[in-house]
Amino acid sequence: MADDGAAAGVDPSPSSPPIHPAAPDNPPIDAASFTHTPYYCEENVHLLCKELIRAGLADPAGNDLYAVFVSNEEKKIPLWYQKASRTNDGFVLWDYHVICIQSRRNKGDVLDLVWDLDSSLPFPCPFLQYIADAIQPLAFGDSIYGRLFRVVHGPLFLRSFASDRSHMKDPMGNWIELPPKYEPIVAEDGNTNNLNEYIAVSTNDVGDLESMVNDVYRNKHGVVINETLLPVFFSRLPE
Repeated sequence: MADDGAAAGVDPSPSSPPIHPAAPDNPPIDAASFTHTPYYCEENVHLLCKELIRAGLADPAGNDLYAVFVSNEEKKIPLWYQKASRTNDGFVLWDYHVICIQSRRNKGDVLDLVWDLDSSLPFPCPFLQYIADAIQPLAFGDSIYGRLFRVVHGPLFLRSFASDRSHMKDPMGNWIELPPKYEPIVAEDGNTNNLNEYIAVSTNDVGDLESMVNDVYRNKHGVVINETLLPVFFSRLPE
C-alpha cells in the first residue's frame, strides 16, 4: 500500500463456516512481536493470521479470522489513528489498506476484534471502537472517498493469496519502499501474484447481506461490503 496523504472466483474447495471459539481473556499483546514491514500490509496480515493460529490466539484452522482489504474505485481511502500519519488525529489517505478481523462468540455475545499493525489504537482493538475511531463510517457520504471492504475468510486467504511485490517498484524497476526480507508469498496453486484481484473493488460488487454471509465461505476473493453494511456484517455470520 502507499500513502497518498502522508507518504500507499470461486474456490474449488470452499472453507466451512466457522465454529467460533469462546472468547478467552485477552492477554496483553505486543504488536512488536509480529512481523511488520511498512507499506506491505497485505503480507503483514498474511503472517499475522498464521501467527495468531500458531500462538493459539485463533481457531486452529483460522476459521474465526478474516482478511479485510479496504479500498475503493479511486484508490483513495481515508483512515484515522494510523502510525504513518503526520497529524495529531492519525489521518492518512491510503490507496488501500488491509486489516485482520477476528469474529468470536462467548455465550451468544459478539466479541469481534480488529488486528491492525499500522494503527495506534489498542492491539487488538474492539471492532466497534475501530469502526468509530479509525474508519468513521459515512464521514464522506457518497463522495469518491467512500470505502469498500473486501472480506476474505482466513483459510481461503491463507491458501489463495500471492504477491510478487511488483506493485512496489517504479517503472525503472527500483523499489518504492524496501520489501520484506523473507521470500514473496506464493499461493497453494502456484500463483505468484494476485494482489490486484483483492484490492480491485466496485460498488457493483456489493450484494445483499444474506447472500454475502454465506458467499464469504465459498469465494476465494471473498465478498465486498460497503460502509453501511460493515457494522452489521460480522454480527450476522453463523455461530
